[in-house]
Amino acid sequence: MEKTQIMVASNGDNENNNYDRMKELKAFDETKLGVKGLVDAGIKKIPKIFIALTDDAHIKKNLDSYSESSKEFSIPIIDLGDITKGDDQRRKMIIDQVISSCENYGFFQVVNHGVPKSLMDEMLEKVRMFHEQPAEARAALYARNHDKKSSYLSNFDLFQAPATNWRDTYYCRMAPVPPKPEEIPIFMRDTITEYSVQMEKLCLELLELIAEGLGLKRNYLKDMECGKGWDFLCHYYPECPQPELTFGISKHSDADFLTILLQDNHISGLQVLHKNQWVDVPPVHGALIVNLGDLFQASISFYDNILITNDRLKSVEHRVLSNLEKPRVSVACFFNGTHLEPSTRKYGPIKELLTETDRPKYRETTLYEYLTTHYGKGLDGESALTALFKF
Repeated sequence: MEKTQIMVASNGDNENNNYDRMKELKAFDETKLGVKGLVDAGIKKIPKIFIALTDDAHIKKNLDSYSESSKEFSIPIIDLGDITKGDDQRRKMIIDQVISSCENYGFFQVVNHGVPKSLMDEMLEKVRMFHEQPAEARAALYARNHDKKSSYLSNFDLFQAPATNWRDTYYCRMAPVPPKPEEIPIFMRDTITEYSVQMEKLCLELLELIAEGLGLKRNYLKDMECGKGWDFLCHYYPECPQPELTFGISKHSDADFLTILLQDNHISGLQVLHKNQWVDVPPVHGALIVNLGDLFQASISFYDNILITNDRLKSVEHRVLSNLEKPRVSVACFFNGTHLEPSTRKYGPIKELLTETDRPKYRETTLYEYLTTHYGKGLDGESALTALFKF
């Protein structure tokens, strides 16, 4: 990736009498062709709706500085290969690595995780095929309806976020109730179904490791239904003529329990905020990236005293840079429970992690309430957890 400085537009640049942002947003949305449509049209300058604002200007965006920080920090890579050998000492070592990574970074990569590399490569290729198919085929699936289980759109928060991101997304809700087979494009149907099975297995294994690391029973987080429902967000980041002006995805933390990310094997772009510096997460062929989301943080850090003991495990802000080279693809699997299913279940404190002196930090919430807030506000630099649910 070309190392450039992320430039930002001041709020004043968007405030002139001749600029109608809402009109431009609607015009872009109505094409149903996404960012890929702009690139196919041969644009040389990005539309104003994509220019990043100064909402996170306090964080350095100079990629030369970031390169120096990447030499100092690196996201841990954890080998899960020995976890099935029945060696308790080896299992404890892996658990310690997972908890330490969550404490210090909020992110880690896993290798020898059981998901075939061939399937991972096939999944990335099918996502690329989806986004590079004829425009009319993509447009037929374009929808801004979060209730559809299989759809295509550009920026779920297009009309809420302060700046539009340079990406398009194929969305597929795979569990607890998957879409009908005919709702998934035929050329990716078998691949995404097989990949979904592998993601469920890996998620449940990771939840067991985290639960044990917190001193809970092995099935505790599984029984909380943290891994019962999941979505695929299959992102496509077209080459950008002005990558210094916009983001692939702006700064955010994930609105789920756990995320497993398959990123492009060749093009970097993902960065994690660590000690107030943006650190690159370079592609490692065969590796999967894991991070905790806001809903997991709310469950394990519900009380102030947990800040000293178990609030070590937090959802961490991250972002994706745009690039000049060529399109980048990724597949994010978001484990977010059963938020689209009727449920009055509220998520609050894990009682086994509390003491008598603890006091509330976040109020209880249902998955539906939390995610409705998340989708309603968009990626504006603040998580829904802080915006609505913190006392």
